[in-house]
Amino acid sequence: MKLRLGAFWVGFTVLFAGATLFAAPPDAESLAGRWDAVVVANDVEVPFPFEIQVEGSSVKGSFFNGERRITSTKGEFVGDVLTLRFDQYATTLVAKLKNGKLEGEYVRTRGAYPFRASPSSGEPDAAVAAAPDVPSIDGTWITSANSRKGEEAWRFIARQTGSSVEASILRVDGDTGTLNGSFRDGRFVLSHFSGARPLLLEVTPQEDGTLLLALNKKTELRAARADSAAAAAIGTPTDSGRHTRVKDPSEPFRFSFPDLEGRIVSNTDGKFQGKVVLVNISGSWCPNCHDEAPFLVSLYEKYRGQGLEIVSLSFEQAAQLENPERLRAFIREYGIHYTVLLPGEPNELADKVPQALNLNSFPTTFILGRDGRVRAVHAGFPSPGSGRFYEEAEREITEHVERLLAEDVSSS
Repeated sequence: MKLRLGAFWVGFTVLFAGATLFAAPPDAESLAGRWDAVVVANDVEVPFPFEIQVEGSSVKGSFFNGERRITSTKGEFVGDVLTLRFDQYATTLVAKLKNGKLEGEYVRTRGAYPFRASPSSGEPDAAVAAAPDVPSIDGTWITSANSRKGEEAWRFIARQTGSSVEASILRVDGDTGTLNGSFRDGRFVLSHFSGARPLLLEVTPQEDGTLLLALNKKTELRAARADSAAAAAIGTPTDSGRHTRVKDPSEPFRFSFPDLEGRIVSNTDGKFQGKVVLVNISGSWCPNCHDEAPFLVSLYEKYRGQGLEIVSLSFEQAAQLENPERLRAFIREYGIHYTVLLPGEPNELADKVPQALNLNSFPTTFILGRDGRVRAVHAGFPSPGSGRFYEEAEREITEHVERLLAEDVSSS
């Protein structure tokens, strides 16, 4: 009897251990890989790719803006709950893993987006693969504008391969980021979410050769090919080099604001005397400022030794002015070594930069010669999703800097 009871107890122990193992929380390794994710913004579902990387106890998540990754700064998977912190956006993704899927919220300073994700199969969508007679929307289009900045037209830029499309809508302040999607059921369905600016864009070709663009199932825009008469009738996109200017170009451009340590930094400081200075209107909350930061960093590294200085006037919300954690993370994210100042909140822009006219775009860059006077202004900044327009913006600013660095200040 003792032997039989012992055998029974051993068997029970093995079964119990197996049941306990079966009920154990999932391992973080089960999260690694690509996910097909969705956020819900203003009742609109916006799909996007998401990736989770696991190395030992480290868990990271990445959004995508075209080829650029936006990766979490902190992360953990405890029990069945994934928590990812994006300090550069001051946001947190919290999602529970259940039946192989993630569901939760993407928490922002102003509310939260419901979030869900499923492991990506990596296989092409059957409806996409079977789509016959896909129309071509490849190229640059002029669209009607829904703008509070006085714009009459925007650009819609599309790069198409078969039924798949990468695209962006370019405004004077910057673009939507890289939209990705494909053709199905008579229209192209594109979307973007990189931790900011969620957008669902439905593009329906019309019989007259134009396009109907529906943004987040609400705003509708008409688009025509850039070289067509229909495009000319829509209007001309705003020139980023003419949108903002200064009241008196003969005056030196003035600034005097605290840095992140509270020290006042002014245009009259010795650091800026006789230098070419870019005064960049920015904000860590601004997606287009995130697009521009890598370019400014590379520009500063290349020309600092020749006499270039960059000053970022970062307009932040009240909470960030008290404790600029997001701005500090923004600086770390892009490796910024140029001067960053805190002038005030975004709605104080006109008061804090009174020398400017029509200053309403984040970012905007004032380009100062060695004499401290504004020689050019560039409103906005596109992402790589805008293709040649992104390259042109980089080239135009770089050429201004090179020309001013080579200029004899005594002749100006």
